[in-house]
Amino acid sequence: MKIPRILIAALLVLGASSVMAQHRLPAWAMGGFVRPEGRNPVISPDSLNLFWCPMLGDSIAWESNDTFNPAAAVKDGKIVLLYRAEDKSGVKIGHRTSRLGHAVSTDGVSFDRMKSPVMYPGEDSQKENEWPGGCEDPRVAMTAEGLYVMLYTQWNRKVARLGVATSRDLIHWEKHGPAFQKAYGGKFHETWSKSASLVTEIVAGKQVIAKVNGRYFMYWGERGIHGAWSDNLKDWEPVVDEKGNLRSFIRPRDGFFDSDLTECGPPAIKTPAGYLLLYNGKNKSGANRDVRFNANAYCAGQVLFDLEDPTKPVGRLDAPFLRPMAPFEKSGQYKDGTVFIEGMAFHEGKWYLYYGCADSKVGVAVFDPSQPAAADPLPEAP
Repeated sequence: MKIPRILIAALLVLGASSVMAQHRLPAWAMGGFVRPEGRNPVISPDSLNLFWCPMLGDSIAWESNDTFNPAAAVKDGKIVLLYRAEDKSGVKIGHRTSRLGHAVSTDGVSFDRMKSPVMYPGEDSQKENEWPGGCEDPRVAMTAEGLYVMLYTQWNRKVARLGVATSRDLIHWEKHGPAFQKAYGGKFHETWSKSASLVTEIVAGKQVIAKVNGRYFMYWGERGIHGAWSDNLKDWEPVVDEKGNLRSFIRPRDGFFDSDLTECGPPAIKTPAGYLLLYNGKNKSGANRDVRFNANAYCAGQVLFDLEDPTKPVGRLDAPFLRPMAPFEKSGQYKDGTVFIEGMAFHEGKWYLYYGCADSKVGVAVFDPSQPAAADPLPEAP
């Protein structure tokens, strides 16, 4: 039977529309995020800035090797980034010392940087937890009263712990120590913990820390997404099961972009549909990986949790909404490709998403809610 050309053309159009639909985001998701043309990366290493390290008793080029994985916040109508910077003291990631730099922007893409870090290991109460590895991978959110709360990784090259710090100006920080040090009699103090995303909401045009059922809540973790509750934003109790073990709300999935890791991204957001968490998914390197993406590549996903129960997932993207595409996202100290989302700021009606590029530089992608939702174009399915 010979099929008329007009019918063939119609079928091709229908097929193309079907493929495009697979790449669009569901109504509950956020996006699409667009990289500003010609503006990335927005922060790169600088070997000229020197800092007197109190631990070494010497000047060091504190951001000479890599600058990546930033937190983002808005203060006085400007976007502030707190980015992780590594010196050249070691041979690979995790074996150098990390400190947190401070950068300010009026437009979200051009930044003025401070010459010295604002958070670093020192002769203080957290020396044992932060030296020699340093202060890594911050996430920051603000209370309605203007107090900034930072959750960051304290790395002593033995155990990674979530640390808590607070500030009124994003420059001078008070360290409060490990988030889980008091919970359940210290049961989880020696447990590896990273990547915490406080639940926030938009109030009068500002993103502020929200309460969930009368308490503060955060998502955290990298091998699975966990949760924790707090009454004061400093002391946190992880969510556990009936046996007292950590509960995982979602975990890596074989055959998907997040087959190896599901690691929390920027602060979660309360929406009419639920609590929206943007997270980082790492692909496996061998069997059961997503063959559309490089082995070990980091891409960005989204998961929605129930408004009544923040531990209950009700929606999850099966494909990333942001993935390594630009050369600077696939070259550096992590050449398999990385867009590691960590900071997001709501500024002048738009969302500015900041991410680490191959663990070496900082990039930005912008979402304008007035534009149609779409994700990064994906390679053909196998």
